[in-house]
Amino acid sequence: MSNNPILSIQKLGFQWETVDPFLFCVHHADAYPRGNAEMGPAASLAGRNLGQDFELRDGWRMYHGERVPGFPAHPHRGFETVTAVLRGFVDHSDSHGAAGRYGMGDVQWMTAGKGLQHCEMFPLINQEKENPLELFQIWLNLPAAKKYVEAHFRMLWAESIPTTEHRDVSGKKTLCTLITGRIGQTVAPDPAPDSWAADPANYVVIAIIAMEEGARWTLPAAPENVRRTLYAFEGSAPGIDGTELPFYHSAELRPDVAVELDARGGPLRMLLLQGRPIGEPVVQYGPFVMNTRAEIQQAFEDFQRTEFGGWPWERSDNVHDREKGRFARHADGRLEQPS
Repeated sequence: MSNNPILSIQKLGFQWETVDPFLFCVHHADAYPRGNAEMGPAASLAGRNLGQDFELRDGWRMYHGERVPGFPAHPHRGFETVTAVLRGFVDHSDSHGAAGRYGMGDVQWMTAGKGLQHCEMFPLINQEKENPLELFQIWLNLPAAKKYVEAHFRMLWAESIPTTEHRDVSGKKTLCTLITGRIGQTVAPDPAPDSWAADPANYVVIAIIAMEEGARWTLPAAPENVRRTLYAFEGSAPGIDGTELPFYHSAELRPDVAVELDARGGPLRMLLLQGRPIGEPVVQYGPFVMNTRAEIQQAFEDFQRTEFGGWPWERSDNVHDREKGRFARHADGRLEQPS
């Protein structure tokens, strides 16, 4: 077997290619301006393709939003979304009456299961200054046995997510923020209970690695039966065991060998996705991810009949009061706030 730990390299687009058990990943980075009275942009929207605004114009997008940036009500079935918000805020509302506002390092882990609708809006809370937003949304598949579990979400508040500091022999620093799984002796908080990541035997890891210029850090080996991919999304081109990975590319790595990473060209950030493959057929059509075409057809029929619980909010792009802090209200009425 070759000693090269890099199995393949891919250039990153807007949606990043992933491998089983992940379905896709997208990195949103928008330099939103000051907010207006409705928590939309205090700027002209003329010339934008509202409802389908994915062009990075003036450094930001409206996405499917027409008043507030974001993604108004839409359905899901058969997988999970992991939304890690590094800067800015997301307002969540769903068809089960659950709601929340999270950001500045928080992660929402949502199991769509047998189906729900939700909206994910990006409220521009600050009226006196700009509202930068940065987040990852990662789709993690569910195995056939879990496709029809009850919909659920769990909040991983920033205060509970471990960031470990590593210093190399020259004192250069690497920070590893562990959203799920284990790296070395560091263990992340539990994901949603029906997740593929909830079983430690699946070795699912989601982590953000930040290295200062000249830093070196060794990513420990993992079991041979997992797949791991490293995404270089900001800063300089990283070195992987001495081989330079081009900037804004991903590298699938051999899992069973420790890999030395270096920030030879300057400070950088990377995303790590790792997990044991589910190894089942994947049939995806839009917001539904199932195992067969017949199940996809059934998902459409079920949504048309039930709307996965309907929509209890006045607007499809619901946002919460400007003064509302970070919170989560679950479908059972339980209110949760970060400690």
